Amino acid sequence: MITGPIVLVEDDEDDAVIFSQVLTDLDIPNRLISFINPADAYHFLDNNEEQPFIIISDVNLPGMSGLEFKNKLDQNERLKKKSIPFVFYSTSAEKKYVNEAYLHLTVQGFFLKGQNMKDIKDQLRIIFEYWKTSQHPNS
Repeated sequence: MITGPIVLVEDDEDDAVIFSQVLTDLDIPNRLISFINPADAYHFLDNNEEQPFIIISDVNLPGMSGLEFKNKLDQNERLKKKSIPFVFYSTSAEKKYVNEAYLHLTVQGFFLKGQNMKDIKDQLRIIFEYWKTSQHPNS
């Protein structure tokens, strides 16, 4: 398992707090690094040698959308070589966003946020269990 940080790009402070609480409840040992603005997340990823475990991003974000953020990551050869799993976790799963994510970007998942704490825990448990056991270039 990659022990690097979980990078969360989420502009809703309440959702970020819930996400952090769920990680604690699930005993996920990885450090959480949260960003409100995708530009700040990009700067961190581009200027840090640490290998993140996963990037989880909302779609609707200030400054640039989650789709634009992922496209910018895909254009950066150094970050692309890190093969960081990227998952959208959003309250908005419009078909056009899902299609864009899968047809034009290299995403590994697109999840509609759960409606309650149990649903959110179940979703995040599945996501983290999958990536803990999945083999990828930087495993």
